[in-house]
Amino acid sequence: MQRDNSGTDGWTLKCASRSAAPISVAPKLVLVIGDFHIPHRSHNIPAKFRKLLVPNKMQHVLCTGNLCTRETFDYLKSLASDVHVTRGDFDDVLTNYPDTKVITVGQFRIGLCHGHQIVPWGDKRRLEMLARQMDVDVLITGHTHECQTFQHEGRFYVNPGSATGAFSPIQSDVIPSFALLDVQIGTLITYLYRLVDDQVKVERVQFSKSTAD
Repeated sequence: MQRDNSGTDGWTLKCASRSAAPISVAPKLVLVIGDFHIPHRSHNIPAKFRKLLVPNKMQHVLCTGNLCTRETFDYLKSLASDVHVTRGDFDDVLTNYPDTKVITVGQFRIGLCHGHQIVPWGDKRRLEMLARQMDVDVLITGHTHECQTFQHEGRFYVNPGSATGAFSPIQSDVIPSFALLDVQIGTLITYLYRLVDDQVKVERVQFSKSTAD
């Protein structure tokens, strides 16, 4: 796994680019986002993020949950036609979002779960157990509102954090964040976007199936 940190105020992606609804083996951009908590904990997604999130730039949206309003879901649908959402602990049960979901993008099986079911919250061993149970290469979870990635035993884990910087029960000063996956053949490049001091900072992390084990 390779990491690179950089700062940007614009869209600066450089794209190189077990069956569960396979999508394609071609390079794809996947927006990973969640924990909006609109309007209860935040009013909106930061303007600098909205400027970056241009419709039709991404082919897929994977949302960890806690949209809390239909308007937030509609916003995600405006960005890409293929949107997948799992239920957060503040989402209305009537939305019928599943607790977990598996999506195949290219050569990667990607698992999606909000993460409030993981106790202790964000516990790596529990996340690893869930990834094995779901039989996925990549596991995406949220709930902690902390944007981060890690790799263990050939699997890759992504938490996009909170898109709005909504506070959590364990942290009041949350950095707004989301992630973008550039899915290539055998390689996944993850861009972590964080709004720090009103500036968009980008961290690049590379995960390859061929070197994961």
